[in-house]
Amino acid sequence: MEETKDQLTNKIVIEFAKTIELFDLTPLEARLFAYLYLIEDPMTLDEMSEAIGKSKTSMSTSVRSLLDLNLVTRVWKKGVRKDLYQANGQLFKTFMNSYINKWIDATNHQKSSLEEIKKNLDDTSSDSDLMDIYNRLKSIMDFHKNIEDSFRDMKQE
Repeated sequence: MEETKDQLTNKIVIEFAKTIELFDLTPLEARLFAYLYLIEDPMTLDEMSEAIGKSKTSMSTSVRSLLDLNLVTRVWKKGVRKDLYQANGQLFKTFMNSYINKWIDATNHQKSSLEEIKKNLDDTSSDSDLMDIYNRLKSIMDFHKNIEDSFRDMKQE
């Protein structure tokens, strides 16, 4: 059985939305962004509501959040009286970079906290009971450095 365009679109939106949710968007915001990004054409809140299967109020709230994140823009079209919204396809890289920066910042914060703990352990490292913890801490710090390096590499690509 061959799938319809709507069925394929729905499958893609569901899968893409799962990824977008990882960036701290609600499931509905992620689904709406994924749909708008995939469709490309500007849509009214009514059209979004019908396409996504949620209320116009839900669409309005989600669009406002996406506007605040600059993931969606309001567009004008001659002869259309209602507001139209479209995903910012060109901002996709900016979207990714902003969250990569967020991860790098979080990793740096954790590294600083772990460095402070390590410093305190260095002062008491003569205690053999703490050597296991000290070695595990070093391993955790290496893990954070690897995460940061990986995200920095992604940012440069």
